[in-house]
Amino acid sequence: MFRLSLVLLTLSTAPALADVWTFSTPSGNIECSVGEGFDGSDIICSIFKRSGPSSVPQMAGCPVSRGIKVEMLDRGYVSMSCLGAGERGYGGQSVAEYGVTGQFGGITCQSSTKGLDCRNQDGHGFFLSRAVQNAW
Repeated sequence: MFRLSLVLLTLSTAPALADVWTFSTPSGNIECSVGEGFDGSDIICSIFKRSGPSSVPQMAGCPVSRGIKVEMLDRGYVSMSCLGAGERGYGGQSVAEYGVTGQFGGITCQSSTKGLDCRNQDGHGFFLSRAVQNAW
C-alpha cells in the first residue's frame, strides 16, 4: 500500500513534459493541436471541407469528399494523410482570428481570410484553405 502511494505521489508531482493547445480557424473548417515541450514542438492540423484536390501529388488519391491531416515538427518535412470517413478534429478550444500570428516553439502559424499558413525552422510548411492544400 505504501509503495503504491509513493508511486502515485511521485507521478502527481512530476513536471509536465509538454504543453498542448488546440485551436480552430474562424470558419471552423481547420482545427489544430500544437504541442510544445523541452525537446521541440509539433503541430497537427485537419481540414474538413475542400473544394478541390490537393496540390500535393502524394494526396492525389484522397477524394475531395474527405478531409486532410497535416503533421509537422519544428524541424523537418511535412506529412499529409487523408482523413478517415467521418473523422473529426480536436474540438479547437481557441479561435485563431484572421490576422493573428502564433509562435509555438520553432513553428509559426498565421491565420488569414485566405487560409492557415504554418512554417517551421527549416523553412518547411503548409498552407490550408478550402481551395488549396499545399506543403513544401
